Amino acid sequence: MMVDILEERGLSQADVKWGDPHNCHFPLFDFLRPLPLEWMCLLYLVMWLGAAGIMLGAYFRMSCLCFTLPYWYLFLLDKSAWNNHSYLYGLLSVMFLFSCANYCWSIDGLLGKSPKNGHVPLWNYAILRFQVFILYFIAGLKKLDQDWLSGYSMNNLASHWLFDPFKLFLSQEQIDYWIVHFFGFFLDLTVGFFMYFDKTRPAALIFLASFHIMNSRIFSIGMFPYVCLATMPLFCHTNWPRKLLTSLTRFKTLLEPTNTNVCIYSQKIEAEQNKDESGIKGSQKFTCALLLTHVALQGFLPYSHFLTQGYNNWTNGLYGYSWDMMVHSWETILIVVRVVNKDTGEEHFLDPQAWTHTERYSKHGDMMHQYAHCLRDNIQRDHPTIRNLAVHMDVWCSLNRRFQQRMFDPRADLLSVSWSPFRPISWLMPLLTEFNPWRQRITQLEEQVYSWSNHTDVLFVADFPGLHLENYIHEDLTNVSLTVLEGEVVVEYENRPNKTVSPGESTLIPTKMFHKVHTVSPSPSCYMYVYTNQTLLNSDTQAEPDKAGTQKSFAFLQETRRRWINFLQSFNLIGNALLKIMYSVPMNIRVRQY
Repeated sequence: MMVDILEERGLSQADVKWGDPHNCHFPLFDFLRPLPLEWMCLLYLVMWLGAAGIMLGAYFRMSCLCFTLPYWYLFLLDKSAWNNHSYLYGLLSVMFLFSCANYCWSIDGLLGKSPKNGHVPLWNYAILRFQVFILYFIAGLKKLDQDWLSGYSMNNLASHWLFDPFKLFLSQEQIDYWIVHFFGFFLDLTVGFFMYFDKTRPAALIFLASFHIMNSRIFSIGMFPYVCLATMPLFCHTNWPRKLLTSLTRFKTLLEPTNTNVCIYSQKIEAEQNKDESGIKGSQKFTCALLLTHVALQGFLPYSHFLTQGYNNWTNGLYGYSWDMMVHSWETILIVVRVVNKDTGEEHFLDPQAWTHTERYSKHGDMMHQYAHCLRDNIQRDHPTIRNLAVHMDVWCSLNRRFQQRMFDPRADLLSVSWSPFRPISWLMPLLTEFNPWRQRITQLEEQVYSWSNHTDVLFVADFPGLHLENYIHEDLTNVSLTVLEGEVVVEYENRPNKTVSPGESTLIPTKMFHKVHTVSPSPSCYMYVYTNQTLLNSDTQAEPDKAGTQKSFAFLQETRRRWINFLQSFNLIGNALLKIMYSVPMNIRVRQY
């Protein structure tokens, strides 16, 4: 976690993310606001020191508080950064806060603040094992999704060099389906059970370690694979470290555990039962009740989206606490942010990343609503005379290799619509699942177009009746044609007559100008653009033969170098923050790079 704080939590980029007080953020609760940059940097420092204290078992309770409180503050401050493993880290931090992890081999033990070599209550292990089990098991249940089982969730992973051994006997399509989708589903669904039993644990450890090591090379998911590797020994017998060290050292007596007053031993139970009918303290009953409540919540929250409908879109809920890892893949081609001055009728188009560091808000109605209000506040701050605004957004994306389609109604004024966490989003457009059977045909058409040359490409689009797609064709694209697959469209040009295109028909699209594709059929239409990328054609050069090999060979060194740079940037920011607080020295704020 000391590395994670610098990277995925964002300390090394704190000035970019939190430096501009007018940037738009997406808190879970609107009353949450970021602190000034210098205090945000110190908050990260407190969290980093807390992580160090947890690791060493030094001033354990205080270290847990120093890590947990800032972590959940940052977590709740920005929904756009949520993912499942960030949620997992937060849960683990709370569990450590109430655990006795410093009772064995800790700095606190050396200082006499806790038992030096004592037993840790078994429930500490049990709740951690349960949480890791839930991580895998519910992720497996979520992969019962039809898109995952049909092989549409993950695209082209077989092209990664890690799958080269499988290419000796499987095609890329077979690897994507059988290794990535089917084996991934089977592993998540069953590995938690296999880890619990002695006979199946060795094989499960091998497969699970291989799985996480591969994930660390394929995906950019921070420290998550390494955290999962570190949690694997939790499922082994609790005395395995002592057994290992006993076999390696002569000082066996120093490793003998001592009894602690937080554990319940069989002899203690018998003695207590002579005095008390139950033999169990009230605090222990309370602990048991808390554990059962946590277990129940972890079983309920991943399926609680019927309550929090305002966070649902084409998928259920915010990506973070549902354990639906990798089930949904998104491809976004267009985000249009249109601001209208309702007093004059003037329209202005904004960069989708204006006053924000992410475009992830564009997939979530609740965050779009927050972003629209943030845009209004910033525009009115810079232009006080503009008081009557409307904000419209048009987001075109594809979910799990479907057609590109608009996700939200572009006619909705996001400043006028109402949003509630308990009501469905009124401006969400439905996912066009009636075109699902086309996905196999889409793959065939892509292969056909790609076979023409290395520079031809195809884009598949679907739209609703009464709406239109406005598109500009750059001069770098040539031989652009539009073919209708279903429905009927009218192509509106700037300087020529409109063209009606029916299913199976095609029309050429001129470059260096706008055109509009209106869906005029009573049902949704779908069509495809086919084009040649002239820039790639003109600049095509053969890649160096050893480039891929060099990239593989030095990937670890590059990652190490990047982490060292993040470390230096992080503590440079902390130093500047201290100078700002103590001596009012202005902090340098870097500009976000696109």
